[in-house]
Amino acid sequence: MKKLIAMTLLLGGSTLLCAQKTVKIPAVYKPVKNEMYKKGWIDFNKNGVKDVYEDPNATLDARIEDLLSQMTLEEKTCQMVTLYGYKRVLKDDLPTPEWKQMLWKDGIGAIDEHLNGFQQWGLPPSDNPYVWPASRHAWALNEVQRFFIEETRLGIPVDFTNEGIRGVESYRATNFPTQLGLGHTWNRELIRQIGLITGREARMLGYTNVYAPILDVGRDQRWGRYEEVYGESPYLVAELGIEMVRGMQHNHQVAATGKHFVAYSNNKGAREGMARVDPQMSPREVEMIHVYPFKRVIKEAGLLGVMSSYNDYDGVPIQGSYYWLTTRLRGEMGFRGYVVSDSDAVEYLYTKHSTAKDMKEAVRQSVEAGLNVRCTFRSPDSYVLPLRELVKEGGLSEEVINDRVRDILRVKFLVGLFDAPYQTDLAGADKEVEKAENEAFALQASRESLVLLKNENNVLPLDIHNVKKIAVCGPNANEKGYALTHYGPLAVEVTTVLEGIRQKSEGKAEVLYTKGCDLVDANWPESELIDYPMTDSEQAEINKAVENAHQADVAVVVLGGGQRTCGENKSRSSLDLPGRQLKLLQAVQATGKPVVLVLINGRPLSINWADKFVPAILETWYPGSKGGTAVADVLFGDYNPGGKLTVTFPKSVGQIPFNFPCKPSSQIDGGKNPGPDGNMSRVNGALYPFGYGLSYTTFEYSDIEISPKVMTANQKATVRCKVTNTGKRAGDEVVQLYIRDMLSSVTTYEKNLAGFERVHLQPGETKEITFTLDHKHLELLDKHMEWVVEPGDFSVMVGASSEDIRLNGMLTVEDPNAPVQTQTQTDSPVTASTNPESVMNVLDKKMNTVWEGNKGDYITFALKNGSKVDGVSIAFSRSNGLPAEFEIQLSGGGGQFLTVYSGTVSEYGKLISYTFKGTTASDLRIVLNDDRVGVAEVKLE
Repeated sequence: MKKLIAMTLLLGGSTLLCAQKTVKIPAVYKPVKNEMYKKGWIDFNKNGVKDVYEDPNATLDARIEDLLSQMTLEEKTCQMVTLYGYKRVLKDDLPTPEWKQMLWKDGIGAIDEHLNGFQQWGLPPSDNPYVWPASRHAWALNEVQRFFIEETRLGIPVDFTNEGIRGVESYRATNFPTQLGLGHTWNRELIRQIGLITGREARMLGYTNVYAPILDVGRDQRWGRYEEVYGESPYLVAELGIEMVRGMQHNHQVAATGKHFVAYSNNKGAREGMARVDPQMSPREVEMIHVYPFKRVIKEAGLLGVMSSYNDYDGVPIQGSYYWLTTRLRGEMGFRGYVVSDSDAVEYLYTKHSTAKDMKEAVRQSVEAGLNVRCTFRSPDSYVLPLRELVKEGGLSEEVINDRVRDILRVKFLVGLFDAPYQTDLAGADKEVEKAENEAFALQASRESLVLLKNENNVLPLDIHNVKKIAVCGPNANEKGYALTHYGPLAVEVTTVLEGIRQKSEGKAEVLYTKGCDLVDANWPESELIDYPMTDSEQAEINKAVENAHQADVAVVVLGGGQRTCGENKSRSSLDLPGRQLKLLQAVQATGKPVVLVLINGRPLSINWADKFVPAILETWYPGSKGGTAVADVLFGDYNPGGKLTVTFPKSVGQIPFNFPCKPSSQIDGGKNPGPDGNMSRVNGALYPFGYGLSYTTFEYSDIEISPKVMTANQKATVRCKVTNTGKRAGDEVVQLYIRDMLSSVTTYEKNLAGFERVHLQPGETKEITFTLDHKHLELLDKHMEWVVEPGDFSVMVGASSEDIRLNGMLTVEDPNAPVQTQTQTDSPVTASTNPESVMNVLDKKMNTVWEGNKGDYITFALKNGSKVDGVSIAFSRSNGLPAEFEIQLSGGGGQFLTVYSGTVSEYGKLISYTFKGTTASDLRIVLNDDRVGVAEVKLE
């Protein structure tokens, strides 16, 4: 029977064969005819009356309160738990009669990873009829959804959650580089588009919530999950996180859940497993490094989900901390979505942290702290039943339960589960998921993520017309596994580096391949401590690689890491190349032939020998399924690498912690710091610093201009400079803006990243780059742990890396009596409440009165309470007449805005109507995504 099913899937037939029945997959999904589905609304509680929560025209809060008032304790508690799908806890692919006897007969909050094809070991099964194609997958999730809508009393839809940090985790979907690689693009627009694609494909597959992006900041290169962060700069993590969330949550297609809150990514000694505790950092570092991205992404992108981490901080487990989950997250940051636990986080309160005596006490602590949904690979009964007992025994107030359920329902309403609970366009799913345009974009993302670390004597790019034989070796040369790991698409076609080189060389050069060595040796990781003798088979394999190199004109050695050396629970005690990889590289280099080292890995490596002796080094991270093509494009000059490091490469693990930003003199160059006897006792300085990356062309920086040069803490300053491509090839340059507080009441970082722009330049072309500085770039945590901008001088630096500063200037902040505090700056710069004059300038029906701003600025209009908005007319102005990008955002209150429209304006001086899905809102915001754009008139519709 399995063979018959597989054949039907392969042929793409419209009829799905199952063991029990034959199911025809329609182009458009319609639930079995049922009188509960009315025109324009759904009778979820089947009472024949349009209740407030069933009314799409009712306000969000009214719908939530109406539904909550009808829920029993059993129904409320079922909303507070995840049911793990796809054979983990939920063993059934589709509903069965037994479901009516299970706990979830009263509903369920979320079903996680259902039918996504993930297996802990090996590729996903190809004989499950529901994992692929996309239309069948979406149909199956619809059928599961139909059970909860039609067979439970109140019909509350389930939130289908899934992973998605490099594309939605499914049997098939668009596969992007790992998040660390995406960080190295420094490209906001690219990250937003990846978010759009990920969110769109997730929704077409039937998912409504994606556990991404990861907002942790990488601070210890040994950490196993380093591959999953954008980088080590909190500013960069925040900027890219904002774009990812805006893309994913565009038009409320899905909820994005950022993780892991908070202080998760700097465990003691980078240890993981059951030792994910005791992060080593001061309160000030926690705020400035680890809290910062979450705070900005919540406030500026309207993040709808947060995953609570399972570590403690200062002796208090995060998942049981009212201070972190309620006071800070909801009170200070204005978070209005729901908090889901990382797997087993609640259980860890008593199994690891020992702050709870049993599961019931762990449940009480987590719920009172602010946890909305428990997620783990365990039966939901283990959480829900103790939760009910606590309420009935008086150990937990039902009002606390109500507060937690409100947040869950709010997210479900926002993503449209009560208005459009089914993914009806099944044929569209097959067209959208992994479509050609998305695949082409994934290739571009792979290209932009590559970083050229060394190119001595211009070994690269290779001239295919002069190279007749190419030797390729290394454990990652023909490896695909790095693109098929957890948290992304699982069974896509992968182009390896070897395949990419062969495709480029076909008919032009001969490719000689041998593996050379395995990723690790038989004694690894102990072999990092003891130099075991090479075995005969290991030596023989290296000899083959050497023989090929002797015959070739150039050798490409592909080394690095993989699933064995990096990933969740895969922290290391060394940053050296594992196994026999260095011996392979040394043997090939000894042939005297030009050597190109290609690294495929998930963390910075201490490649000191390679940096000294190998002429060309290309860092690719885990470059996604298109990685082999992207690497070959760079090797042969069809693409000019422009990625820059978002991490620091230490020379030795003995230097850790070693990252950007750092305090003055904490990482001073060893050559300037000899001991008392004039001799050095340690190696200092980075192997490659933050922001570093080479190109096949050269760039010149000029004409820095700061305006105004003197400002108050409440004002903004503009920094402009020019960048010129002085080489002979077109290429990308990542222009980086850094600032330094010259005198402060507390010690501050030597440099802070305050802006960046990736710009493409043709040979000889010059472009002007504009940055805006405001309080968020200048503020510090003072002695009282309050965010303020202190008066004084700030050094302004523009450069090609954190250590390659090309331009310098000075900005002075005046008015010592009015420091800016972040808590008082949570409103928009221009609102009806804080600056009515500016708002009235665009509501006075006069085109000559204009509010003008730069990229990132916005103007906000207060609406009448409960207003339903489905469109707005805007007249823009711009002196240069060039097209400008903008967004329209709405807020239901609490300072959280969601993008409902993104577009480009090219016609100025006239009102143009922009429509979007109608929703109730308290505030409307227009956000500028280009500089020097004015809003002349606004007409609310």
